[in-house]
Amino acid sequence: MALSRRQRRSAFRTGQYVLLLVIVIVLALLADWGKIGKAFFDLEVAANQFPEVITVALKNTIVFTALGFALGLGLGLLLALMRLSSVAPYRWVARGYIEFFRGLPALLIFIAVGIGVPTAFNTNLPRNIAIMLALGIVSSAYMAETIRAGIQAVPRGQVEAARSLGMSPARTMITVVIPQAFRIILPPLANELIMLTKDSSLAFLLGTTPLQQELAQFSRQALIQARGLTPVVVAGLCYLVITIPLSILQQRLEKKYGAGVPGGGTV
Repeated sequence: MALSRRQRRSAFRTGQYVLLLVIVIVLALLADWGKIGKAFFDLEVAANQFPEVITVALKNTIVFTALGFALGLGLGLLLALMRLSSVAPYRWVARGYIEFFRGLPALLIFIAVGIGVPTAFNTNLPRNIAIMLALGIVSSAYMAETIRAGIQAVPRGQVEAARSLGMSPARTMITVVIPQAFRIILPPLANELIMLTKDSSLAFLLGTTPLQQELAQFSRQALIQARGLTPVVVAGLCYLVITIPLSILQQRLEKKYGAGVPGGGTV
């Protein structure tokens, strides 16, 4: 007897689940769990990472990310407004900045800020300032386009209503357009914050002392003395302590504010 379309889909989906279960069982049987446990989950090695992995590495990662996000958000807003300006040179400068820095790997930006800028200007940047500049430059190019899209997504009628009440263009932008734009772009900004948290691992390129290490550099140093990859697992779990709450926040923002975007989606 021929199966209906719904029955065929159900049978196909069941087959996929069974295949996945078989693969998991086979891999579990073939794996050497003793070696895996010793290499990745050595409790003695993990215990030696505390409390410094929290009080130093995790704290520094959060500080670097916050500094870079604050600069990137401010610079991104400025660039977005320049991109929308009626003054052509402003648009050209913003467009060139965005395209240039979106096209460069974050690794090169860190090297340029940490080595190139001090060499060119014969000065030494404080390490936190250099990290903030590098992360801010990396994120601002992406945030600028996100903010620009959010501003353009605000209905034109909102601007016309504000202008009809006698508001100046600047006041209309500050009090009417930008608040509504940020309501629209909150979810993608949360995603940018997650990406910036991972980019903070490049801070090791600017040199470090034991008290300046972020999570990635802390785990690298611990690997030298450890008997396996447990320090990497500990660092990974600490990253998840940051990124999972941010992901949950992003999902909630999408549910709460998604309807605020024209068409019912997010930017």
